[in-house]
Amino acid sequence: MKNGRFDWGMGAAAAVLMGTGLIVVGVNMRPVEAAAIDTTPDPRLVVASFTSADDAANLSSEMKRVSVLRNETLSGVLDRLGAPREEANGAVFAASQLTDLRGMRPGDDVTAWLETGTDGIVRLMGVSLRPEAETQVLVSRGLDGSWTSHELKAKLSPGISYVAGDVDQSIYQTATGLGAGDQQIVDYADIFGYDIDFQREVRTGDRFGMLYETFEDERGQQVKTGAVLMATMDGAALSKSFYRYTPSDDGVVDYFDETGQSAKKFLMKTPINGARLSSSFGNRKHPVLGYTKLHKGTDFAAPTGTPIYAAGNGKMTTYGPNGTYGNFAKIEHANGYTTAYAHMSRFAKGVKRGSFVKQGQVIGYVGTTGRSTGPHLHYEVYVNSKPVNAMTLKLPTGRKLGGEQLQTFLAEKARIEALRDAELMEQQMVAANTVPTAAPALVSASAPAPASATLETRDGVANP
Repeated sequence: MKNGRFDWGMGAAAAVLMGTGLIVVGVNMRPVEAAAIDTTPDPRLVVASFTSADDAANLSSEMKRVSVLRNETLSGVLDRLGAPREEANGAVFAASQLTDLRGMRPGDDVTAWLETGTDGIVRLMGVSLRPEAETQVLVSRGLDGSWTSHELKAKLSPGISYVAGDVDQSIYQTATGLGAGDQQIVDYADIFGYDIDFQREVRTGDRFGMLYETFEDERGQQVKTGAVLMATMDGAALSKSFYRYTPSDDGVVDYFDETGQSAKKFLMKTPINGARLSSSFGNRKHPVLGYTKLHKGTDFAAPTGTPIYAAGNGKMTTYGPNGTYGNFAKIEHANGYTTAYAHMSRFAKGVKRGSFVKQGQVIGYVGTTGRSTGPHLHYEVYVNSKPVNAMTLKLPTGRKLGGEQLQTFLAEKARIEALRDAELMEQQMVAANTVPTAAPALVSASAPAPASATLETRDGVANP
């Protein structure tokens, strides 16, 4: 232990078993009270390695690792693994002192160590879970049956990654195939969501690219991704690049094009993701009534429960049941613009008539209330009380940088492009089976590795 931190060179093992005795290394053990255990516990304690629970496999405990199921709690996971109920409750309580167990997500890994004594009784010895990529919570049972929780934090090294390619079936499939994560693709869609309809305007052969942050552990494995720094699209509908920049005057993170124009528009083109345009603006034969009339909005077919977003900042003037519109919302925006949203299954929590809502805020969920033939969003846009086609409307733009802010942005743009070029060069060298002796200066300068990798630790203390 060095300066209150685990030395990575120790293999991150926090406990060593020797005969029937226990040698604890570098952990200030503070037990958490638990329910009394009827039988004498096995005199061994398991605390997992931070990087891999496999390091504990040489112990006599049986290690079981599973993934969290949908709507499953830690108690449910331990029950599924065969842990005794009382011991599982003690472990869950101890873990809750260091992390919010309500944040467990489907697919998260949980590792448990179970011992079967000569009497045939199964005992839970330890539990390991990762609430975050760089954090591991370890829960262990002491000789007296009490439970202790510890938190291990890895020191992550920042870096960057660049993916680019031609769209095959979809940007999502192509980007994930190249290594991008779901969050980067969502961010990419948000950046371009004001300019392009991904469901209808992206074509096979269109080219995209994204430069984004990455974080590696001490073993050089990528465990986390971060913000998109640069997003590009070169296609039939649009050819443009956007760069991440935070103006110093307002401190609001945004994306700007080559000229300093914000990606944001006054209104979102489509206030819903993953929907299919099922009916356009204009005269049509009504699907229920059977006669021809003006269809004053655009219909987006989507599964019930799909989130609906406020197309822009504004005041919620109508929010409730509204005859044939079903569950209905209307937002008044600046400059004479109004948007309306119909047939919602339910409304969003925390929103009511008179509320001020922000662009991109969830205001409700797709449904089929009112006069409707299936789950969809009916979306209307009005300019000075006149209905207009939201798909062809030329919308006011967002912020345009100027003066000193523009010059600072252009310098940041050049830096980001240099990072991209350096990353491309490194990828080309790797593809050519040439390993560079050192990372390009621009990359290494933005993502320095720590001189000595360490793990920070924190202990949980609780009095139930």
